[in-house]
Amino acid sequence: MAKESGLGDMLIVHGFNASGDIQQLGRIGGGPALFNFTGIDKSAYERKGGLRDGAFEMTTFFNHDSVTPATHEQLSTLPRTDVHLTYGHTTQLGWPAASLISKQIGYDPTRADDGMLTFAVSAQANGYGVEWGKQLTAGVRTDTAATNGTGVDTLASASFGAQAYLHAGAFTGTDVTVKIQDSADNVTFADVAGLAFTQITGGAPLAERIAVANTTTIRRYVRAVTVTTAGFSSLAFSVNFIKNEVADVVF
Repeated sequence: MAKESGLGDMLIVHGFNASGDIQQLGRIGGGPALFNFTGIDKSAYERKGGLRDGAFEMTTFFNHDSVTPATHEQLSTLPRTDVHLTYGHTTQLGWPAASLISKQIGYDPTRADDGMLTFAVSAQANGYGVEWGKQLTAGVRTDTAATNGTGVDTLASASFGAQAYLHAGAFTGTDVTVKIQDSADNVTFADVAGLAFTQITGGAPLAERIAVANTTTIRRYVRAVTVTTAGFSSLAFSVNFIKNEVADVVF
């Protein structure tokens, strides 16, 4: 595969698509803290992994709308509650995405001498590290009825569990539930027990992370589906799916 730029990328902040108001992402990082276990008989460091961490750092433009809340209204509240973020490298089905449950730190403006007004925002992990997965929606997908999404090839079955992030934007209707299904052949799909998000009956934008035990088998192909009991006419949403490739993933 050829090298790529970051053109056409996406950032969703707790169900709100902020992509058009992001000037740059300074950091999407994480990983375990490193403990030094070097004995005096060694000539180089020995290290082991500690607590996992993660952070997003971004610079945003000023976009204010008192009627339809824009990026300023989403970020300026500096919530004490958790904020879910998902970065997508392009908005294509099956392409990489990184998600984080975080505490938002700061919304600090800088007014340059040329008049440019930007804001610095940091989101620091809370409870989980940064998690890289695959987009089960091509960026933001809009369903107008119960829909079976297109399967995404994860290359092989694995028995180490999974996590998934949902961002739900505009919603019209009575109820809708977003679920993850898997398949061995990309033809016959079945629900993955434990990978159904909370039923949406209003209150969008919203976000949620779900997970199954790291002994759960996830088959090769996965997809995001929407189901309803009383009906809905529109749901704009995105899903990032993280399939664990090794045992003993802490979540």
